[in-house]
Amino acid sequence: MSINQHKMIQGLRNQDRSTQEQTLNEYGSMVFATISRIVLRQEDAEEVYQDVFVKAFRHIDTFDETKTSFSNWLCRIAYNVSLNFVRDHKQPVIYIDDMDTALNGKLNQEIDHLFWQQDEHTIQAVEQALSLLDIKEQSLIYMYYFDNLSIKEIAYIMDMQPSTVGSSLHRIRRKLYKIIIDQQSSTL
Repeated sequence: MSINQHKMIQGLRNQDRSTQEQTLNEYGSMVFATISRIVLRQEDAEEVYQDVFVKAFRHIDTFDETKTSFSNWLCRIAYNVSLNFVRDHKQPVIYIDDMDTALNGKLNQEIDHLFWQQDEHTIQAVEQALSLLDIKEQSLIYMYYFDNLSIKEIAYIMDMQPSTVGSSLHRIRRKLYKIIIDQQSSTL
């Protein structure tokens, strides 16, 4: 941990207002991005955002820099508070049964390629397919592909074993591929 981050943690532990404001400025957009992927209504996401930082500031003594980075610790709080909000407010989630069919070995490469495509049609197809996943699956995909977090970091945030994250990522890739293929077939 850098000297500046150590100083920030100390400031938060001392409940220093300027350090809290600095933390909001530095990490706020990252935290809000995590929340808004799970909590879809803007007003609700703003409420959860406040709850996340209140919880983080109150429980700063539980942060252990030997286990994870401060940003991952905040993301874990944001992820859990967001999931609790969705569960408590019973927001609708669309579930799709896992695929039983075995896809060829090029699947992961094809899905990875889809995420890095820049054409409008592909972006829309991926966004539409992502919207059909459950919230935990969406979160895992966003963390891996868009936030560029490692499997170990995702495991910490989602409170999973790294091997479970890896197998979940593989399963979700298969599901996304199936959704996109089905979407393309239905438009032909």
